[in-house]
Amino acid sequence: MFKSATGVNYLVPFLLIATLYLLWGCAHGLLDVLNKHFQETFTLSKAESGFVQFSVYIGYFVMALPAGLIMRRVGYKRGIMIGLLLFALGALLFVPASFIHSPIPFFVALFVLACGLCIIENGAHPCATGMGPEHYAAQRINLAAAFNGVGWIVGPLIGGMLIFGDQTSQFALAKPYIGVGAFVLLVCLVLTRIRIPEREMAAEVEAEAEATPAKTGSVWSHPHFKYALLAQFLYVGAQTGVGSFFINYVLELDPSISKDTATLLLSMGGMGLFFVGRLCSSFFMRWIAPGNLLALFGLCATLCMALVVAKAGAVSLVALFLTFFFMSTMFPTIFALGVRGMGAQTKQASSLLVMCIVGGAIFPICMGLIGERDMALGFLLPLAGFLYIALFGYTQRRKA
Repeated sequence: MFKSATGVNYLVPFLLIATLYLLWGCAHGLLDVLNKHFQETFTLSKAESGFVQFSVYIGYFVMALPAGLIMRRVGYKRGIMIGLLLFALGALLFVPASFIHSPIPFFVALFVLACGLCIIENGAHPCATGMGPEHYAAQRINLAAAFNGVGWIVGPLIGGMLIFGDQTSQFALAKPYIGVGAFVLLVCLVLTRIRIPEREMAAEVEAEAEATPAKTGSVWSHPHFKYALLAQFLYVGAQTGVGSFFINYVLELDPSISKDTATLLLSMGGMGLFFVGRLCSSFFMRWIAPGNLLALFGLCATLCMALVVAKAGAVSLVALFLTFFFMSTMFPTIFALGVRGMGAQTKQASSLLVMCIVGGAIFPICMGLIGERDMALGFLLPLAGFLYIALFGYTQRRKA
């Protein structure tokens, strides 16, 4: 899986790339805690608190194409380092933002942080798919994404302890981000000492291209890529919305549950299953084609969302948890299927797929508006998104 046809072993650089997945998983996991905290601290409605996610995912949209240009100009390693420095800057901007009792400075800090994350992801995804034979690309990116799942667990845990656990300090919001910023700078320092085999990866792409029929035209001439763009937009929107309003839904479903308990349920329950799902997905793909697995998981997630909307007590809560398991494989598998066979157009295709993360900026606001009085109704949007993803996976079942 990590050894190319030319004998290059990508295992060590792959593990470094996997660490990046953990970092941005932690950053995104923290957002779901911020969403509920902002509703109370700044007296925001559910729709208004959706601007926490909007600030992040609009950063992805704005930075996606420039990030692709950066990767083409300076290469994956230097490009990722630029992204890490922006990530750290955005995290540390939470300190001055803490002196102003307004959500706007925090939104600015999150935007800067997201621009860094966008650059990192533009480098990390094609690296994960390209470090070895294309046949194993979906397995490799799902394995790297399992590290992302660890970050999604750690993020809410840190946020719950440092933010909800210290409501009196004006630096409660800044504390977790100071730690994240320091760790990001450390990873950036380590990256300067490790070689990313970009020439070997390029040679691997050329070898794959020579072994397959030549394809002409732009990225838009590939129908599967266009379908993947919409699938990625809907997935990120659905996944962000489900995480953002998890705590709201749980508290409305059972008012006896405290915020701290709901946060723990999100971290260890929802995100725990998200992590397990990503590990299982990489394992399942030894026998199940990526398109088939995506179709199956998309259909199961759709059924779970239907139960969540139905508000059937404990059954709905279990369905909400299981949704995280079935969501787990969607982003990396859609990405791998989207860039499959793109050859020299992979970097441009990667940038456009990352741009589709803007779905995470739109869904939380719309879900907040729909679910202002009854949060369950807001989950109709993820339901529709998962249904399309199931159909996309079905269309790719023989080609994956």
